[in-house]
Amino acid sequence: MTQRLERSSVSRRLAYVVISVVFANYLGNAFFYVLQVSATFPRIAASLACLLTIGYLQLRVFSRPGADLRSSRAYLALGAMVLLVYVPMPFFPAAWPGMPGFLAGSALLVLPNRVRWLAFGAVVLSNGLIQSFYVPTLPLIGQAYYVVGATVSGLVVYGLSRLPTLVRQLETARSELAELAVSQERLRFARDLHDLLGFSLSAITLKVELARKLIGEHTDRALRELAEILGIAREALTDVRAVASSYRELSLSEEIESARSVLTAAGVAATIETCHPDLSPRSRTVLATVLREGVTNLLRHSNATRCAITIRGTDELVSIDIVNDGAPAEVSADRGSGLTNLATRTTAIGGSLLAQTAPGGTYRLHAEIPADSEPEKKPAPGVRTARPAIATTFAQVLLTSVVIGYLLTTTMLVLNEYARIGATGIVLTAAGVVGTVGLVLGVVSRPRIRLSLAQRCWVLGAIAAFVYVPQLVYGDPYLGLTGFLAGSAALVLPSRVGWPVFFAVVASQGVIFGVNGFDAVEIAYGVMAAMNHGLVLYALSRLRSMVTELHEAREELATAAVTQERFRFARDLHDLLGYSLSAITLKSELTHRLASIDPGRARQELTEVLEISRQALADVRSVALSYRELSFDEETQSAQALLSAADIEVTVRIDACDQLPTDVKVTLATVLREGVTNLLRHSKAEHCEIVLSSSRHLVTMDIVNDGIPSIERRSRDGSGIGNLTTRVRALGGDLHAGLTPEHTYRLRAEIPLPFN
Repeated sequence: MTQRLERSSVSRRLAYVVISVVFANYLGNAFFYVLQVSATFPRIAASLACLLTIGYLQLRVFSRPGADLRSSRAYLALGAMVLLVYVPMPFFPAAWPGMPGFLAGSALLVLPNRVRWLAFGAVVLSNGLIQSFYVPTLPLIGQAYYVVGATVSGLVVYGLSRLPTLVRQLETARSELAELAVSQERLRFARDLHDLLGFSLSAITLKVELARKLIGEHTDRALRELAEILGIAREALTDVRAVASSYRELSLSEEIESARSVLTAAGVAATIETCHPDLSPRSRTVLATVLREGVTNLLRHSNATRCAITIRGTDELVSIDIVNDGAPAEVSADRGSGLTNLATRTTAIGGSLLAQTAPGGTYRLHAEIPADSEPEKKPAPGVRTARPAIATTFAQVLLTSVVIGYLLTTTMLVLNEYARIGATGIVLTAAGVVGTVGLVLGVVSRPRIRLSLAQRCWVLGAIAAFVYVPQLVYGDPYLGLTGFLAGSAALVLPSRVGWPVFFAVVASQGVIFGVNGFDAVEIAYGVMAAMNHGLVLYALSRLRSMVTELHEAREELATAAVTQERFRFARDLHDLLGYSLSAITLKSELTHRLASIDPGRARQELTEVLEISRQALADVRSVALSYRELSFDEETQSAQALLSAADIEVTVRIDACDQLPTDVKVTLATVLREGVTNLLRHSKAEHCEIVLSSSRHLVTMDIVNDGIPSIERRSRDGSGIGNLTTRVRALGGDLHAGLTPEHTYRLRAEIPLPFN
């Protein structure tokens, strides 16, 4: 994946090199013709100044990724390009026909959609009309040649300038999608915590308070409350495990061994048979979850003595059966959250779940899931995802248009030689040109087609025959697309071989021009044209494949980011809630036994249960808050309202924070909420001051109060402050909590701001 990501920068560097070389060849060819027909120094200097200015505008204004092509600067540059293209035309009519391509391509880049193609058409048509004006005897096919030539060069200018920007836009969009995927997972996790555990822990807290009051005077009722507390706590513990397991992959082999060990320890004779194909990670995790939940339910709800576990499947479908002989006498119609969660998970990947009691007193849990499931890919509502097909289709259409344009210009040159090579020569040459284009578009430029080295050599040999046979038979280097052979070699051969072959083919074109008696200018033109054709073919083909590869790499990044968040969810759940709920369950069971024989001890245990449940509820909120964005303004208003309701005099001084980065505001909002919560929970403050001050490079928030109970000092390193410290340090800041010389307690967060 790292190699793929590196290709985004490689593709941009490739574009810069190719653009520079192609544009230099266009401009250099024009300059050589100026040298041929304009020997005076002023004319040479003037033409060179114009050509260099055209090159500068094209490279530094129109072709620079990130440039604002709707700005006044871009429009001024386009106006200058109009003058540089048309004003020198009367002075250099033979050398300037290639320059309208720069103007046509730049018009596509700068002008709005409704007029740019009209302007493009007007520019390329004007090229044919202007040449017919300066050469009155120019035949119709000659005028068409100049129109098609300007069209092709305009598309080349536009395409090579546009594709690097598309690559960068796609890279940014895929990064945003990765962030969006993580945000969706965070919101889902916060929702699951709220739905599954918020109510349970609140109910435990209320019932513990009631049971503590009832012990001693109404013991029977207290015992009923304790029984309900136990049921809620156990269910909450199951829910914690269900939520946590849904965010991490499980090992099926480890779950099988764990099930065998647990069943044996419980005195249940276990038979386990497995015969299944390789499973995708998601299918394997779901299957392991079904196995774990099935064994847990067996141990919790049945008196089984035997259990048979069978896992078998084909390449398409895998099933698991968990059958035991301890079916309960009565089976509730309510499946319970455990089976409901399992049904949801199996259905989500295209599977099914069945739980039923058989007449023989056995209970069967059966699940079927696809062996190779892919995660659901649903775009977020209202979010437009970046589709790589847009960029790749654009590149393919552009490449096809340019190749066909070269085909047309070469065909026109061939037709112009009819008197010399005759009908047979026309047919032979046309077949070579069409064959070259067919292999280029059908094989060479398609990255999905995988060829062996021998097959690639055969393709190159066929193209070489199509290119060189007409040229050698008729002694005319214009009768073929030599550059396409060079570009194809660079595309299909390994780099260490492909590029030497590329330059050898380009040099051969110069040799053929020289052998057939052409002058130095035409030899230079032949070499430059072959190099341009080859580089354009190579660049447009490679950039297209790089866009696709970059898309795949960004998909992997999004998946990796979500996976990392899921591991974090599971860790937080285990660390913060697993112990608390287990402690609540154990202490509630102990209280249930002590209620009748030692009410005082039972009341003491319930007091500890109450403290644990309150802390667990606070931890639920703390974890959930860390996975959704908070509004600092809303938290400030909420803090004022809560403190005022608690009869605490509050002073708030907040500097303008609209320009703060979003992650900084969210972290400050989290610190504010936790600080106020700790103040209300652990202190007897009468005054509180909340101050936010920001400078160019640092933002600081202080929460100061005059209530300093000893418990506050002992708990300063608790999970709340610890989580806040982690979040603040993630932004390069620091968090301090402690006494001040003025005998107040201060929570201070300092976060550096990025340099603009």
